[in-house]
Amino acid sequence: MKRAAGPISSRASRRALLRAAAAVALGLAGTAAHAQTAPAATPLKLIVPFTPGTGIDLIARQIGPKLSERLGRPVVVENRTGASGNLGTEAVVRAAPDGSTLLVTVNTLVMNRALYPNLSFDAVRDLEPVSVTSWGQLLLVAHPKTGITSAADLIARAKARPGALNYGSPGNGTPHHLAMELVKNQAQVFITHIPYRGTGPAVADLLGGQIDLMFLPIHVALQHVRAGSLHALAISSDKPHALLPNVPPLRALQLGNLDVDMWYGVLAPKGTPKPLMERLNAELKSILALPEVKTAFETQGMTPAHSSPQEFAALIERDAQRWAQVIKAQRITAD
Repeated sequence: MKRAAGPISSRASRRALLRAAAAVALGLAGTAAHAQTAPAATPLKLIVPFTPGTGIDLIARQIGPKLSERLGRPVVVENRTGASGNLGTEAVVRAAPDGSTLLVTVNTLVMNRALYPNLSFDAVRDLEPVSVTSWGQLLLVAHPKTGITSAADLIARAKARPGALNYGSPGNGTPHHLAMELVKNQAQVFITHIPYRGTGPAVADLLGGQIDLMFLPIHVALQHVRAGSLHALAISSDKPHALLPNVPPLRALQLGNLDVDMWYGVLAPKGTPKPLMERLNAELKSILALPEVKTAFETQGMTPAHSSPQEFAALIERDAQRWAQVIKAQRITAD
């Protein structure tokens, strides 16, 4: 009998050890899952790296409440401005990849990569694209005093008198700036750049005739074009816009790829779990299809759009290479 007791006791011990090991494994799995996904009660921060009132800010404030409803958790918009959008972007790069922090931004993300080569992060490599949210068009406009009435006229004037014409932008490295530099590069002309600190001061001087030309978002330029204060020369999209059907696209110049539309999108910290990325992508697709969202975007000159994370990643990669080439060719710096 004593000999039988030994194996029974041993089997019981092994069962106890197995139960203990299973408990430890479950505990570790629970810890890992907690590390990967933030609790539902934790607010989801949508970080906008630019000031309130911009198109990017509008996107975040449109999708925020609807994401909150669908995810069952609070969603807050945080404007973290500075360094041409780099401060807000870095905050998301450094955030935990647990679904509690997302970046809502524009294609300056890839422009900054080439303009600021000494950044401590790589926005293309250190973020996970979730989805494109929309596209925005830029309108090339001129002050009436210039007498320029078309993009072809602009190019002819710039070739005849290099440097005599000037154009404004909200600052070095902005889409408005790089769009004109792309046109200059493709047309092989020289037009003097006058950088400002923000769109407001630049538009004020354009309306006053202190500068000749500028690329502006449609919603900013439209009222002045309709009032006759500015002439619309061309639009950045590959076809005319419904708001300005008689304004031709830049491609009518036949100078190669002059598509300077701005993309907007949502990105997450690198390492965000794939199931969470897929959930966010699916929810954004539903939100962007809502009529009220479409109307809000179009009021600001943006067209709602959606993409898979893979499509967005490919777009970012292509855009990063393209603008890096323009920045190098035109010797553009952030200063």
